[in-house]
Amino acid sequence: MKITDVKTFICNCFRTNWVFVKIETDSGIHGWGEATLEYKESTVVAAIHDLDHYVIGRDPFRIEEFRHDAYRDAYWRGGPVLMSAIAGVEMALWDIKGKALGVPVYELLGGKVRDSIPCYVNGWFAPAKTPDEFAAKAGAVLEAGFKGLKWDPFGKAWLEIDRSALASADECVRKVNEAVGGKLELLIEGHGRFNIQTAKRIARHLEEFDVYWFEEPVVPDDLEALADVRAGSRVPIAAGERLYTREQFRTFFALHCGDFIQPDVSHAGGIMEMREIAAMAEACHVPFCPHNPSGPVANAATLQLAACTPNFARLETMFSDVPFRGDVCDESLVIRKGEMLIPDKPGLGIELNEDEIAKHPYIRTNLRHYRGDLTNIRPPDSKPYYTLEK
Repeated sequence: MKITDVKTFICNCFRTNWVFVKIETDSGIHGWGEATLEYKESTVVAAIHDLDHYVIGRDPFRIEEFRHDAYRDAYWRGGPVLMSAIAGVEMALWDIKGKALGVPVYELLGGKVRDSIPCYVNGWFAPAKTPDEFAAKAGAVLEAGFKGLKWDPFGKAWLEIDRSALASADECVRKVNEAVGGKLELLIEGHGRFNIQTAKRIARHLEEFDVYWFEEPVVPDDLEALADVRAGSRVPIAAGERLYTREQFRTFFALHCGDFIQPDVSHAGGIMEMREIAAMAEACHVPFCPHNPSGPVANAATLQLAACTPNFARLETMFSDVPFRGDVCDESLVIRKGEMLIPDKPGLGIELNEDEIAKHPYIRTNLRHYRGDLTNIRPPDSKPYYTLEK
């Protein structure tokens, strides 16, 4: 079997644009990957095609060779663009191999350690702005049976937060907790926006609510700053969605930067790089909780990791998505008692519809975090893309 073509597709999905990779072979088997890179979609597509010569005409089963050579030959190594491009191609190669052998990818990585994975939800709050609006939306998460809910209550603060905004954030956390009767894990998102002293101050405030974690409390470029915050925090710290290689995570673990790690399969080099990062985390007794707010192929790949990775602890799941997600792909996701079941179809277990993708062409989107419309991440007609079984 030889690879004959690499194709890329950009599909607007309101909050951002999904970036899909399709690799075709002369046997008729093809594979899908995802390299969604918010606000840099056109750039990552170009980077994917920079890798064409590493795969076209080659054996798709030689995944490790592709990973090694593509990274070795990148004089400017690491970073989100290169690693997302490698991830999208690498995922598609795993999909091909699983399909050709008639097994899910997790079987190629050692087999299952679980049949489902506990989920917490993001995006449940859209488009809430006030503490009361957040609280009014939280009840639906409890009713759906999820294990926890994540959100950013900090408005449009950058580096510092004034007393009024911090009091509002405290009220938001308190009211959401009351709305769910204290029954759900509270995961507080910082979006990498604060300086060290502000992050420590916020962490002290969060102690009252027994939060599951405080995520990305400081600007993500500085691991020493993250370690400083974690050393002085009595609430657990989560981070890692903006780290892209196992070398970066080696430093993360050496500095004791966090209590949970959150690499993203679409950005951290793909499935095997994630497995290696997870193994490092396991040796350090750190739970593995991948960042997972993107599209259907990234979710499918992350589920393969959930199946076979012992220290995989929580799956991030979006509460709803664009109404056409079910037209773009054939995923069949089931959430039972707050846990997503792991499919057993060959490969990644998902197919995409190119004609439907074409109906939603690229639309430029921009970062919302500091504009005051952070929570506008779902269209009014968004809906669940999974089946709930309670």
